[in-house]
Amino acid sequence: MEKKQILLTNDDGIRSPGLWAAARALASLGHVTVAAPKLQSSGMGRSLPGTSNGIIHQEQLEINGQGWTVYAVNGSPAQAVLHAILEIMPQKPDLVVSGINYGENVGLGITVSGTVGAAMEAVSEGFPALAMSVETHQQYHLSYSEEVDFSAAAHFTAVFARMLLEKQMPPDVDLLNVNVPSDATPQTAWQVTQLARQRYYEPVAPRRSSWSEAGVVGYREAAILDGENGDSDVITLRKKHLVSVTPISLDMTSRVELNGLEKRLRE
Repeated sequence: MEKKQILLTNDDGIRSPGLWAAARALASLGHVTVAAPKLQSSGMGRSLPGTSNGIIHQEQLEINGQGWTVYAVNGSPAQAVLHAILEIMPQKPDLVVSGINYGENVGLGITVSGTVGAAMEAVSEGFPALAMSVETHQQYHLSYSEEVDFSAAAHFTAVFARMLLEKQMPPDVDLLNVNVPSDATPQTAWQVTQLARQRYYEPVAPRRSSWSEAGVVGYREAAILDGENGDSDVITLRKKHLVSVTPISLDMTSRVELNGLEKRLRE
């Protein structure tokens, strides 16, 4: 029986400890090809920037005594997925996994996430995909901090990867967006959730005295927990401390009765 082909990517970059925690967890499930952005690429969503040159650096890394041939792509997470599918992998992937991300990806901001964006790009090419993130304090975002424990998230990466390799998802489930609590263990329960209809991170204006100065729009966590749907990803992660598993569809058509909406628009 041929080994399953798994493509692993992320948005934190090729040397992220979260990526390598996922690689180790997935190695028992099949052949893992690692192709990820050469540089930190968080917040790129599903973008395909025209400024990316697409240069691919083949590197040899040793992770916990095991040698890996990896591919660092000068481009966004979604572009790393495309280069891997079109150029790097001799066989098409049976599954694409993106993560493990430093920081949760929940609520209405998931399309900003390069982690989720890479998974979306894989789905658009016809491959099942899994986006994995672990809850962390904002100070660890954009870092390669070794203080973050990825062990539980790595365990669940393998759990849900195996499910996607072995089970056929319903037609409207294009990818699973999984978020693991910071205090999770392999024994932590998981729950299928829906996307919270709130902006989990809110933008923060740059601090500068003149628009001629460089200034980047920041962000801060602004979760609304009171009154939120008990089956939402935010509540499941933050209040219940369970692993949130949100089925995502790339069909962004509003779930509304179309004839009724057309009638209303024509009134």
